[in-house]
Amino acid sequence: MGSPVVHFEIRSGDPDATRAFYGDLFGWTFPDGGMPGYTYVETGIDGALPGGISPLQGGKPVVTFFVGVADVGKTLDAAVAKGGTIVQPATDVPGVRFGLFADPHGQVVGVATPTG
Repeated sequence: MGSPVVHFEIRSGDPDATRAFYGDLFGWTFPDGGMPGYTYVETGIDGALPGGISPLQGGKPVVTFFVGVADVGKTLDAAVAKGGTIVQPATDVPGVRFGLFADPHGQVVGVATPTG
């Protein structure tokens, strides 16, 4: 199985101000994401990589991307075995299981898989 980039996310201490900034800068709009404070990013281009803007989720502000994987937990464990650290453990929200890790140099990357 390949591992494509499937989503991007901007986590902010002030998501409303973040949305205002990117909306004004790029003309993005922000449909409701179904969770408190979370919105999707609508770029206005069909087929664009989906994304979201959210409040902080137990960490610092971060801009990251998510890679599609077959098993979020196993991938997080593999990242730790290779010297990474878990930033957010496997978490289930409607329609997806995801988690984040930091590589040995501190870059934060998410992994995700759809749930049925």
